[in-house]
Amino acid sequence: MEFVLSLRLSLTLLASVLVLAGCSKEEPAPPQERGQGASLSGKIDRSHAGDLLPGVALTDPDGKALNTGALAGRPVLLNLWATWCAPCVEEMPTLDALAAAYDGKVRVVTASQDLQGAEKVVPFFAQAKFAHLEPWLDRENALSTALGGEGVLPTTVLYDASGQEVARVAGGFDWQGPEAKALVDEVVEPST
Repeated sequence: MEFVLSLRLSLTLLASVLVLAGCSKEEPAPPQERGQGASLSGKIDRSHAGDLLPGVALTDPDGKALNTGALAGRPVLLNLWATWCAPCVEEMPTLDALAAAYDGKVRVVTASQDLQGAEKVVPFFAQAKFAHLEPWLDRENALSTALGGEGVLPTTVLYDASGQEVARVAGGFDWQGPEAKALVDEVVEPST
């Protein structure tokens, strides 16, 4: 029994060390400081282009299920975030604005990685009054694992209508900016 506990502690410590980049998956004791625009410094990464949209079961606070693998058919912007992650919180309004601007053309799916799920996410959404985002929950962090488990929050991945990855951004990003618009326009108005 002692060996099992020691092994679990060792694995937990190892996992913690592996996710130190960006916001880690473990909830910090104090909330992180937010600076205006300072944490929106993510860069577009195309090294995973062509990867397929993983099929992961998400739930909403009422228990409604969403299989991300079934989202193919129109472009999807998939965002992994948490309420305690400063860059995540800072970029959420820009994701809501992008969802409004591309309504019907791109589905924006935000998947909270909060371990406490709806307990944290529902009040956050109520306070922020997002008009175009839905509070999907991924308490088991299955999406992070399916996307390669890099451990950085936020991570946002753009998929085309066939479910193939176009690009991703690890870290906060201004989804209202011209760079984001040009990226999203690639899947909405693909070049011929």
